[in-house]
Amino acid sequence: MNTVVTSVPLARAVCFAVLLPTLLVAHNVADHWVQTHDQAVSKGLPGGTGRLACALHVTGYTIVTTLAVWLVWGLFDLPLNPVGAVAGQLVSAVTHYWADRRTTLAWLARKAGKGTFYRLGAPRDGRDDNPSLGTGAYALDQSWHWAWLFAAALITALTAGGTA
Repeated sequence: MNTVVTSVPLARAVCFAVLLPTLLVAHNVADHWVQTHDQAVSKGLPGGTGRLACALHVTGYTIVTTLAVWLVWGLFDLPLNPVGAVAGQLVSAVTHYWADRRTTLAWLARKAGKGTFYRLGAPRDGRDDNPSLGTGAYALDQSWHWAWLFAAALITALTAGGTA
């Protein structure tokens, strides 16, 4: 049954409700399955090596999130605006790159009074500690990405039209 939503605010709400979980799932897949080991260990390095590794990661990441948006757009016949969809993906990509360079997010954590939490679980200097996914840096990284995926979904949804 094809239902027409004529209210623009309702159409936008539906778009947002579909896009946010779509972007969160695509983010998780791209960040953990698509990202290569080399990208993961090199993206925070200084200089061109780190910038290139981060750019390659964000390129793969953005391909995955864009494909996911296109998939739900088509499957659910969402009244998305192509410009809004591109703007949402651009916000996601730029903020993802910014955080994944690592020094930038570490700086923000220190400025926000979260420097100790950022370092939680990280290997200690001069120790043979095992790194894990359970670090403060990882938690702040993921929450940063989720916040911007929320913004990307909003940007995309708020530019949607009036029929769904």
